[in-house]
Amino acid sequence: MTDNAKSSERQRDEATLELLKKLRKGLISGDISTARLAAFDLARKQEDGLAILKEALFGKYSRTAKKAAAYGLRSMKGRMRKMALEVHEQGLKHRDRTTKAVCIKSISLMKGQVSGKG
Repeated sequence: MTDNAKSSERQRDEATLELLKKLRKGLISGDISTARLAAFDLARKQEDGLAILKEALFGKYSRTAKKAAAYGLRSMKGRMRKMALEVHEQGLKHRDRTTKAVCIKSISLMKGQVSGKG
C-alpha cells in the first residue's frame, strides 16, 4: 500500500469515527426526533451501528434513547436484521423493565403484530 493510500484510509477512518461519535450523541439526546434520525443512520453502519444501538438499549440511558435504539435495530437490513432480532431477544431477559418493555414492543413490530401505543 502506498503512503497516499494509507493516508487516505487513515483520514477515512478518522472521519468514520467522528461520524459515529456524532450519531451516538444524537441517539442519547433527549429529543426523540433527533434520536430516531441518529438511530436510523446508525442502522446503516452495520457492526459499528449495531454496537452503539446495543449499548444504548442495554445501558443506563433514557427511555427516549432506548426507544430510538430499538427503532434503529428494527431499521437494520439484510444480514444485520437477524443480529438485531437477537439483540431484542436478549433485551427480554434484561433486568431493566424499560429495556424489556421496549424490546417486547419492538419485536412485535418486527414480526408485524401491531399493538397499542406505549
